[in-house]
Amino acid sequence: MTNCSTIMAILQENRVETAPKVQDVLTEFGCFIRVRLGLHDAALDKCTNTGLILLQLCGEDIPVQDLENKLGAIPNVKVKTMSLDF
Repeated sequence: MTNCSTIMAILQENRVETAPKVQDVLTEFGCFIRVRLGLHDAALDKCTNTGLILLQLCGEDIPVQDLENKLGAIPNVKVKTMSLDF
């Protein structure tokens, strides 16, 4: 059975500027991403510049540290990871 217990949260504090760089990294690690959920405050008249991405990572040998390091090297991006064991 494939291990899908790793959850990663990515906070982008300047979403407009960081989104292309974050997308490049996520594309590089795309084979390990099972679920991606993007959240930000949106309204008809304005959109916040802060965003949160939640990932469920799957695989036997997920390069979590490499992914964290590449995302964390992007200015205004913070990363937290947790492993769920039920």
